[in-house]
Amino acid sequence: MFEKQTLQGAYLALSAYVFWGFVPIYFKLVAHVSPWEILCHRVLWSVFLLVGILAYTGQLGGLKVEARVVRRLALSATLLSVNWLVYIYSVITSNIVEASLGYFINPLISVVLGMMFLSERLRPMQWIAIFIALSGIAIQLIYYGAVPWIALTLACSFGTYGLIRKNLGLPSTQGLALETLLILPFALLGLLWLYSTGNMAFTSVNMQTNVLLIMGGVITSFPLLCFAAAVTRLSLISIGMFQYIAPSLSLIVAVAMYDEPFGIDRIITFSCIWVALVIFTGETIYYHRMLARRIDVDI
Repeated sequence: MFEKQTLQGAYLALSAYVFWGFVPIYFKLVAHVSPWEILCHRVLWSVFLLVGILAYTGQLGGLKVEARVVRRLALSATLLSVNWLVYIYSVITSNIVEASLGYFINPLISVVLGMMFLSERLRPMQWIAIFIALSGIAIQLIYYGAVPWIALTLACSFGTYGLIRKNLGLPSTQGLALETLLILPFALLGLLWLYSTGNMAFTSVNMQTNVLLIMGGVITSFPLLCFAAAVTRLSLISIGMFQYIAPSLSLIVAVAMYDEPFGIDRIITFSCIWVALVIFTGETIYYHRMLARRIDVDI
């Protein structure tokens, strides 16, 4: 049973991260629309899709939760909105490479969050990995004279979101539906404001734009449903292993399709992150193998 659950989690995580890896292509297609409007449409059409799924499967009753859970969902919904908005902005402004850096940093952020909130202790090699990653970020700071805020915001917001969702223990569809319902009023107000000021692209550009914005519901919900379901079936460490897929694909898309610059400074920074991830991954695999051997010996 445990192995079946782990295998399901692996397939779900793989689906989510491969999908996310190619998502920049979608946002490039709607680059003529403001990030705020894209975000509002993502929320609006996601609600229709998710509530429809719950109604079809007879799970609408699952939307009733305790006030304590609602407060935590409000926090996770806020983090999710910030993550979405910053990512949309990064793609539209041709900063996909920096966004990729953020998601490469994400597994290391997850380790730090585990230390801070789950009382997990970092082992010596993990400290070394984090130090090397921080060195890579410092290179960007020195070269550009500014903090890579897109990368750090994406890493911290999504890492914290994963931590909250893991501790909530809600089914993936209900959890995501509740999150989007909580931010729906703000999305509607945003669309109303855009319409009143004459800045709304929906229905005023062309049919292709309308269809693409409506498709934002599927683009948003599918990978998040897979991710939320995977988090409940896998450990944070296992999730961290899959997280390398999406930024790798996005990096290839950014450089190969959209000719984003990937100079020596970024090569050094990414090299530091990759070395840190290799150390972190290798140490984690070694540690768990040794732990499994000790358990076998004790038995």
